Amino acid sequence: MFKLRRLSDQPILAPIPAHPWERAAVFNCAVTMYQDKIHMIYRAADRDFSVLRQAQPEAALQFTSSFGLAVSEDGLSFKREAEPIYVGEGPQEAWGVEDPRLSKIGETFYMVYTAFGGRSWDDHRIALASSQDLRTWQRHGVLLDEPNKDGALLEEKVNGRYLLFHRRVPHIWSAVSADLRSWHDHKIIMETIPGGWESLKIGIAGPPLRIRQGYLMIYHAVDGRRTYRLGAALLDGEDPTKVVRRLPEPILEPELEWERQGHVPNVVFSCGQVVKDGFLYVYYGAADQVIGVAGIELDEIVF
Repeated sequence: MFKLRRLSDQPILAPIPAHPWERAAVFNCAVTMYQDKIHMIYRAADRDFSVLRQAQPEAALQFTSSFGLAVSEDGLSFKREAEPIYVGEGPQEAWGVEDPRLSKIGETFYMVYTAFGGRSWDDHRIALASSQDLRTWQRHGVLLDEPNKDGALLEEKVNGRYLLFHRRVPHIWSAVSADLRSWHDHKIIMETIPGGWESLKIGIAGPPLRIRQGYLMIYHAVDGRRTYRLGAALLDGEDPTKVVRRLPEPILEPELEWERQGHVPNVVFSCGQVVKDGFLYVYYGAADQVIGVAGIELDEIVF
């Protein structure tokens, strides 16, 4: 059993009112190491999410999401780009791009994200882009043409094939591909647990991380009151579609004011983690408005 500890009692990134594209929210973010620095790609929004209270998306209340880039040497202080590095294109991304996850496979960075068209609340698809430098991106389009979220690629191939984690509500699923285009062998790898903190739905955080016991999979879980917490599971080191152990208690939950109050209250939601100098940094969106960070020494992670 282990818990994450907050590394700051204040958000490490917050909206910038002078930047129209990120004036309302900066939150769910992917992270990776590049050129010995932590690079973060974060979701930003230009207005609040009051439209979520409507039965269907309404153009008059539309928010648009895009991705910003921030870089840090110490994991806590970040230098941000003034303009977004990735914006929505075409009908499937009419309301923008959301919730990126980064995976480095070989020398290529792959970003799986949610493309939201806004034609209905189910008009979200997981899409893929790739880059060599985290600034210039090649789009590969929709991965699964179905309502889907919380996609991430394992950072190594399994039996010569790419492994995708995704979420068909309410469980975490996996699929495999030889070419990143055709996906096969879809199966549930972890289910919700009725009656508790992970009863409504669950979804992967960042790509599972190889540790000495297997793979660490951090995930978000939602209860009947729609509180979002982070949990942790151990995946098999030979077959990461098998869950070996699952912690019974969350490793992080909303406690601070800025985690409990915001555009969407009572939310901690991670899309990525990174290891630097033997320490695991876990970045999370709080109340769909700001970004926080928590962590743990890597050798303290024991299932």
